[in-house]
Amino acid sequence: MSSATMDQHNNQQLQQLYGHLDLETLDDNLFRSKHSNEGWFRVFGGQVLAQALLSASRTVPMDRQPHSLHSYFLRPGDMDHPIIFKVENLRDGKSFNTRRVSAMQHDEVILNLAASFQVSEPGLSHQSEMPAVPPPEQCLTRKQLAEKYSASLPADLVTRFSRPFAIDLRHVEQENMLAPQKRAPQHSVWLKLSGELPQDYPWHAHMLAYASDMTILETSLRPHGLSLFSPRLQVASLDHSMWFHRPFRMDEWLLYVQDSPSSSAGRGFSRGNIFRQNGELVVSVAQEGLIRVRDLGA
Repeated sequence: MSSATMDQHNNQQLQQLYGHLDLETLDDNLFRSKHSNEGWFRVFGGQVLAQALLSASRTVPMDRQPHSLHSYFLRPGDMDHPIIFKVENLRDGKSFNTRRVSAMQHDEVILNLAASFQVSEPGLSHQSEMPAVPPPEQCLTRKQLAEKYSASLPADLVTRFSRPFAIDLRHVEQENMLAPQKRAPQHSVWLKLSGELPQDYPWHAHMLAYASDMTILETSLRPHGLSLFSPRLQVASLDHSMWFHRPFRMDEWLLYVQDSPSSSAGRGFSRGNIFRQNGELVVSVAQEGLIRVRDLGA
C-alpha cells in the first residue's frame, strides 16, 4: 500500500471516529448520539464514556478543560438504539465547573458520569518516571500481530484485526491473543490517532477516554493466562476514572502503562499512567471490571 493510499485510509478512519463519537444537540443540556453504536454484542464502554465527557464539555466555557472524571457503567448498552445524554450543571465557579451526565436508553441510565473542569493555572509539579520501553516503531501493529499468529487464529479474527483502525494501538509485549501465557499483572501499549487533528482541535480528552477503555481490563487477566476472548469469561467495565494532569495531543504517540494490584470476588482492579513520548505524565486512569469465570461444563 502506497503512503498516499495509507494516509487516505487513515483519514477515512479518523473521520469515521469523529462522526461515530459526535453528538446531536437536542437542547442546552441534552444530546443524542448521531450514528450507530460500536461494540461486540453490547455497546463499547469507551464509546459511552467518551460521548458522556464530550456532552459535559459542550456545556462549559472553552477555556476550561476536564481535570477528572468518575463514571459507573450501570447497564449494557443496546447496539440498535441511540443514546441520550442528559447533563446537569452542579456548579460554575471562578476556576472550576462540575457536571453530572446520565447516558440513557429506553428510559434507563446505562452510564453515570461526574466530570470536573478547571481553567489553566500554574502550580507545583512532580510526576512518576516513564519506564524504558521499545519505541512504537519497534512494536507490531494489530495487523502485524494478527498475521504473526494467523495460523492459530480464526479467519474472522485475523480479518477483524487486519482492517484499518482510527487508533493505532501497539502492544509493547506481543503475544497470541487466544493463547496468552501467565504473566505479571503489567501491560504497556503505545497509542495515537492514525491521522492528524486540526491544530486547534479542543477535545482530545474525550478521544483518550474512548481509547483508555480498550486494554486496561485485560491487565487483570494476565496473571491467570486468560484473555478477553476466552469463552470462559464474562467481562465488562464496572467503573472508570481519569485524572488529566498535563496537555497532550491524540495525534502524537502516548504510552499507556498499566498494572493490576488486585483481582477478587469476580472483579479485577487496574490502574494506568499515560505518558507523552517525551516522558511527561499526562493522564492517570483507574478501572474496576467484572471478570467472572463461567463453568462451560455446567
